[in-house]
Amino acid sequence: MTPFQRPVSAIWWLKKRAYFFFILRELTSVFIAMYLVLLLLLLQRLSAGPGPYAAYLRFLATPGMFAFHAVALAAALYHTLTSMSFLPNIIVVRFGEFRLPAIAYAVGSYSGWIVISVLIFWIVVLR
Repeated sequence: MTPFQRPVSAIWWLKKRAYFFFILRELTSVFIAMYLVLLLLLLQRLSAGPGPYAAYLRFLATPGMFAFHAVALAAALYHTLTSMSFLPNIIVVRFGEFRLPAIAYAVGSYSGWIVISVLIFWIVVLR
């Protein structure tokens, strides 16, 4: 005899707001994976020579690719912000008997993210 399993609707995640945002956060990984494929293709075309590389750059300059990059950026920011918002609840930092407050962990995480982002911006754009 098999145990009873209640049938699950295909749209179960639309019934509660928390479920929707959870699935939305998980779907952001799809855009990050697609961006990674584009980056790997860029490296492959770069190694193939100037002709394929120039053609790929023209492809990346199309309106569809601009739209995709905007959506991928929004997905990456949403994923990062949601990750950093729940990490203080998951990771407990202790110094002997003292437990680091969640706000201190969050401020440190966001500060590190901003510093690294500014550093990358400086290296890539301003230098």
